[in-house]
Amino acid sequence: MNKAQRDMIFSQATKWIYEAGEQIRKQIHNPLTIDTKSNANDLVTEMDRSTEAFLANNIKSTFTDHFILSEEGYGDQLDSMNGIVWIIDPIDGTMNFVHQKRNFAISIGIFNNGIGEIGLIYNVMEDVLYSAKRGEGAYKNNKKLPQLHHDILFQEAIVSMNHFWLCENRLVDEKWMQKLVKDVRGSRTYGSAALEFAFVAEGIIDSYLTLSLSPWDYAAGMVIINEVGGVTTTIDGDPLDMLSKTSVASGNPCIQEKIIANYIKKARK
Repeated sequence: MNKAQRDMIFSQATKWIYEAGEQIRKQIHNPLTIDTKSNANDLVTEMDRSTEAFLANNIKSTFTDHFILSEEGYGDQLDSMNGIVWIIDPIDGTMNFVHQKRNFAISIGIFNNGIGEIGLIYNVMEDVLYSAKRGEGAYKNNKKLPQLHHDILFQEAIVSMNHFWLCENRLVDEKWMQKLVKDVRGSRTYGSAALEFAFVAEGIIDSYLTLSLSPWDYAAGMVIINEVGGVTTTIDGDPLDMLSKTSVASGNPCIQEKIIANYIKKARK
C-alpha cells in the first residue's frame, strides 16, 4: 500500500467512524434490545449490529476488493490476511455502553497482507479519535502523541488488567499476578480493550494485559501503539495471530519485558 492509497483509505475510514459515532450519540438514550452471546456478560445490542452494518456497507460499496473481519456477522469468512482487510469492532465495551452510556469505542484496524497500515479508535461520547497511519506517528484528535518513555521505573508503572487475572483460573497462578499489582504503582480496568490500547498509546497507562481478545478488539490498538514505540504480543511474548482469539500484552517495552519475564512466565501453569 503506497502513501496515496493509505491516505485515501484513512480519509474515508475517518469520515465513516465519525458518522457512525454521531448516529450512536443521537440514539444513546433510546430503548435498547439487548441479547447475550457466549455468556450472560457477553452482550450485544441492535446498535452494535446497525453500526457494523453501516461500516460494512460503506466499505463494500466503496472498496469492492477489500475484505472485512468483524464481530457481528457482516464480514467475510477469512482464512488468511492476504489483501486489504478491515478489522472492525462497532462497539467495543458493550457492557459500558448498556450500563454507563459512555466508556466505549468504535475500533477499526486496516491491514494490507498482514501489515497494520491504519488504526482508528473513536471514544464516541468524549468525541476523541485516536488514529495512526503506519510510519507517520499516532494522534489524539489532531495532536501528535509523543513516543513512549523507555526510562520509566517499574514501581511507578500503571497496569491495566481485569479481575480474571487475580482469581483462580486454569491459565495462570493468580498469586504471581497479585504480586504484580502490589509491585507496580497501580492497576486499572476500563471495560473496553480499544480504550485501554488508546490509553497505553497516550502514555497514561503503561501496560495492558488480557487473557483473551478477538482480532477486532486489538487490531486498531496494535497499529496505534506501534507508532509510539510500544509493543503488542501474546502474554508469552509471541506474535499475534490476526485471525484468532488470543491473550494479549501491550505496552511500553521496558515495562512489558519485566512483566512477561518476572510475573507471567512464573505464573503460567
